[in-house]
Amino acid sequence: LGAFASLRRIPWVKIHILMNNYLSDANWLEFEKNHVWHPYAPLEGALPPYPVKSAQGVYLTLEDGRKLIDGMSSWWSAIHGYNHPVLNQAARAQLDSMSHVMFGGLTHRPAAELAARLVSLTPEPLEKVFLCDSGSVSVEVAIKLAIQYWAAVGQPGKQRMLTVRRGYHGDTAGAMAVCDPETGMHHLFTQILTQQFFAEAPSVVRDEDWQDSDIASFRSLIETHHDEIAAVILEPIVQGAGGMRFYAPEYLRQVRALCDKFKVLLIADEIATGFGRTGKMFSCEHAGISPDIICLGKAITGGYLSLAAVLTTAEISRTISANPPGAFMHGPTFMANPLACAIANASIDLLLDSPWQQRISAMTETFANHLQPCLAWDGVADVRWIGGIGVLELEQPVNLASITRRFVDKGIWIRPFGRLVYVMPPYVIDDKQLETLLSALTQTVSEEFMGR
Repeated sequence: LGAFASLRRIPWVKIHILMNNYLSDANWLEFEKNHVWHPYAPLEGALPPYPVKSAQGVYLTLEDGRKLIDGMSSWWSAIHGYNHPVLNQAARAQLDSMSHVMFGGLTHRPAAELAARLVSLTPEPLEKVFLCDSGSVSVEVAIKLAIQYWAAVGQPGKQRMLTVRRGYHGDTAGAMAVCDPETGMHHLFTQILTQQFFAEAPSVVRDEDWQDSDIASFRSLIETHHDEIAAVILEPIVQGAGGMRFYAPEYLRQVRALCDKFKVLLIADEIATGFGRTGKMFSCEHAGISPDIICLGKAITGGYLSLAAVLTTAEISRTISANPPGAFMHGPTFMANPLACAIANASIDLLLDSPWQQRISAMTETFANHLQPCLAWDGVADVRWIGGIGVLELEQPVNLASITRRFVDKGIWIRPFGRLVYVMPPYVIDDKQLETLLSALTQTVSEEFMGR
């Protein structure tokens, strides 16, 4: 009787789920449509998502049996493709030991081994590692590190960030505050976010075309406000979700020099660009500079589990630790999750043992062959590529439902946004698969916008 009395207080939809052993093959999609939110989408009236049954290599297999070549690497993370035997084995082995243990007061070997790999790969003098659980959180950690550092050296007034327009750094509060306040996705929250400084976005793409005017806006802001600025944060060389824009390495060198001159820390957001995506292990290497703090994520586990890392210098960590409150004040529940760390170790080893530079170089050449001719088309504003990133920018925004349906019908998965149709495929994609992906991309754009 007690159980039935409890059921009377449960809404009918919940009773229905309980009585039907949760979700059947027939009704799970209907329930998902009515109850599960997707990113940047309404709960009601959203475009129906395509249900994936399995994934293998570079292919996603839908519930209806269709196979799609994945051009997105699941938002740039699945660099080794899907269901990789090496990463699967790493996960199984770690599960036999432990899947999680708190990092407060305890430690474990997978975390230490991951830290060692990251210290060896990133530019000197980055050598202190904070392991967290998502890219947005890593940006929060980096911002807090910078603010706490300046408080520790007796300059608590240095609390604001300087960044460049057209950037994207995540969806949590601190990260939203350094995303573009006008063209970004977070204008609804402007009134509750810390007001930061925004320089004009760099526009010069190649060092040989460098003009000092490209850094003028940034220089003016850091000269005027350096007493308030704790750190500069930017995405090195490639601005990702803010517009897939590329800029000259010289801009990054100039930023590093100005940060040194005016005693401002430099945070490199390499969440999207790290682990080889632009042809260098980290995009900072294109400019030959090292940041004071670096944020890593996305590809760190090969797309298997959410994990991120923040690396900084011994001087910054020592200063924070030696001053009140005597610790860095951050600690996520799933910080340094052993399962994620074990997979990350296997993923990094898999990357280093592979001919990833040759694969990225070949990908770049194929992008050029397929995308360059599109520049002559009416309706195409620009084409560009770097490393394992290919971008076709249109003059008008895409109709997401229509163009996605065309892509799926041609056997590829691409997720455009705004005026941008871009690809960042898994590194393991072969020549034939990449040719198929890009041919279908350009054909679809031609059909959708040029009526060809």
